[in-house]
Amino acid sequence: MAMWQGAMDNRGFQQGSFSSFQSSSSDEDLMDIPGTAMDFTMRDDVPPLDREIEGNKSYNGGGIGSSNRIMDFLEEPIPGVGTYDDFNTIDWVREKSRDRDRHREITNKSKESTWALIHSVSDAFSGWLLMLLIGLLSGSLAGLIDISAHWMTDLKEGICTKGFWFNQEHCCWKSDHVTFEERDKCPEWNSWSQLIINTEQGAFAYIVNYFMYVLWALLFAFLAVSLVKAFAPYACGSGIPEIKTILSGFIIRGYLGKWTLVIKTITLVLAVSSGLSLGKEGPLVHVACCCGNILCHCFNKYRKNEAKRREVLSAAAAAGVSVAFGAPIGGVLFSLEEVSYYFPLKTLWRSFFAALVAAFTLRSINPFGNSRLVLFYVEFHTPWHLFELVPFIVLGIFGGLWGALFIRTNIAWCRKRKTTQLGKYPVVEVLIVTAITAILAFPNEYTRMSTSELISELFNDCGLLDSSKLCDYENHFNTSKGAELPDRPAGAGVYSAMWQLALTLILKIVITIFTFGMKIPSGLFIPSMAVGAIAGRLLGVGMEQLAYYHHDWGIFNSWCSQGADCITPGLYAMVGAAACLGGVTRMTVSLVVIMFELTGGLEYIVPLMAAAMTSKWVADALGREGIYDAHIRLNGYPFLEAKEEFAHKTLAMDVMKPRRNDPLLTVLTQDSMTVEDVETIISETTYSGFPVVVSRESQRLVGFVLRRDLIISIENARKKQDGVVSTSIIYFTEHSPPMPPYTPPTLKLRNILDLSPFTVTDLTPMEIVVDIFRKLGLRQCLVTHNGRLLGIITKKDVLKHIAQMANQDPDSILFN
Repeated sequence: MAMWQGAMDNRGFQQGSFSSFQSSSSDEDLMDIPGTAMDFTMRDDVPPLDREIEGNKSYNGGGIGSSNRIMDFLEEPIPGVGTYDDFNTIDWVREKSRDRDRHREITNKSKESTWALIHSVSDAFSGWLLMLLIGLLSGSLAGLIDISAHWMTDLKEGICTKGFWFNQEHCCWKSDHVTFEERDKCPEWNSWSQLIINTEQGAFAYIVNYFMYVLWALLFAFLAVSLVKAFAPYACGSGIPEIKTILSGFIIRGYLGKWTLVIKTITLVLAVSSGLSLGKEGPLVHVACCCGNILCHCFNKYRKNEAKRREVLSAAAAAGVSVAFGAPIGGVLFSLEEVSYYFPLKTLWRSFFAALVAAFTLRSINPFGNSRLVLFYVEFHTPWHLFELVPFIVLGIFGGLWGALFIRTNIAWCRKRKTTQLGKYPVVEVLIVTAITAILAFPNEYTRMSTSELISELFNDCGLLDSSKLCDYENHFNTSKGAELPDRPAGAGVYSAMWQLALTLILKIVITIFTFGMKIPSGLFIPSMAVGAIAGRLLGVGMEQLAYYHHDWGIFNSWCSQGADCITPGLYAMVGAAACLGGVTRMTVSLVVIMFELTGGLEYIVPLMAAAMTSKWVADALGREGIYDAHIRLNGYPFLEAKEEFAHKTLAMDVMKPRRNDPLLTVLTQDSMTVEDVETIISETTYSGFPVVVSRESQRLVGFVLRRDLIISIENARKKQDGVVSTSIIYFTEHSPPMPPYTPPTLKLRNILDLSPFTVTDLTPMEIVVDIFRKLGLRQCLVTHNGRLLGIITKKDVLKHIAQMANQDPDSILFN
């Protein structure tokens, strides 16, 4: 009779011997298996498991003394039992239970000897030591990336003759020939036209500089995409959607491995230096999580437990945001609000410590030479007025509209990339987008500069010493007020800058849609902030000029007198940056904290909160998903969103498998199946686990056993124990009945049986089932009726049902 199983489709598992699991390196994997090596590539020519061991022909039964012997070889742990296949979900309940047992054993032993007490103290301290190492490594890599990217970005425009390793700013620091108006130009810094044709003036010199700019951009982009394609395909993108999925319990082997770390660090510098519309802040979270995963291998407590490891990765994500924005508190809140699935109080403290150490390390390196952790740190001193909440809310509306537009268009483009021939040519795509970006960017000084420098320029509050075009005001004012400058009429430079910024805004909006998602490291924080900052600066300058020329209007005359400093355009740029970033990511609390940590002042929290909430409301009205959740759904990852409510009135029996008229559920019996029977079921199915029942007639549930544990245990028994053959009976019971003489030894596998699988009745509402899956992180749940097993509901079934209820394609859920 055909058998059917509703368990998870195990894509990564091999129907082969235990020895067929191979791996190149333990620290490439999310789970290290001591004493073994594992490979999860699919092969069609792996032989089934029903062969017998060599030497079986000479087996003579072993005499009466051995006929009743049960082979309980699980008294010592078998390498590989209790671990997980690639593209599968961990069992949170089992992992937490194992950690409690480990901790209880260490605590009990600590009372027996001094050495055991020292071991107990070191085990408790190991978590803090790991956080220290993660913070140091993350901060160091972030400093290296910042310094390298700054140098290589300037390399597109010229080179320092007194030392090629100096960027333009460092090259001119000690020069005696720097003028105030052209502080970035000095004899030591030569443009490419000066080096090649020995002149910087004229059309030909401009063409040479233009050509070299595009050439360097194409070279950097080509190196980045080639390295990613050849050595670490997982190093592309921002990494945050995958990290969210991993933190929810999913296994993606190699995603946080050492090769991914090395290649992502190198290619992130190249991608940022190429001038593409992307940032390094999102990928820095991926880099920090790679550091956390690799360092976990130094501590058995985290190396052998997937749930504990995810606590470390949550803290590493906080450290990544800390060094990306110089915002340790914002990093902790980002990890809590945006990426973490399980975030206990202990993880909150350790995340704070890791973020602190990472920020301190980056501050010690001082990559920008200004004692700040980011290039666009700024301080404002002018208070804002209540009326200004209106333009701030307008910026929030713009951010929400931009966020919703970007998500829809970017997802549509990424889907086209996945489903058409475009996805087969990642190098060509990157080079085309880079060429278009570089060609359009060079003529405009605001697109030619790096995006971080652009944001810094837009955030800047104009002072007396500023020589930027954005600060080219007509300076007929009384300086008796000191450093506080009054609102002034805009000069020719400001009007010119407004046109250039408007063109920059259009380019950034369009080109970012096609850039995010390419096969290179690409963050979205900086491009989103740039779009908002440009819009904010344009609105801020407009408000400033309106207040100057019409200070007698009713909306201004009560708080803005003539000659006063009423409007701060840089503040509008900051609020716009927060609004657009919030519209794309749907961050709220962590976004506001990150932004006020950037500005160094608490006075502007209300404008930031107003803009962030407005952008979220507007964006949510047009689409519920943020960019990271949309990419998770696009890639088919099994992520069960904890923020969404399930409001449909369906029952467990409507979702469970098998359904009516389907073949029966594949089960194992507790004491009547042979090794051959079990191996036949394994070879003929691809399910990740099997319920164990008393008998096929009663269908009374005993427990649940994972396919992987079954295969490894049987293979280990065949290799290490004499007499185990295909006719040996497998027992999942505590005791076995006496066996007649000359029968093969039985195999006792009770130790790999989960005796307390989660069960619900067939009439349980699905909203309760979904809640159980979310809060307990279950892989599967068994369905019973009056104690009899009826079916099974897996996480994949839940996700498909949710998609179906939302009128989405249920087959878009690709993994377990």
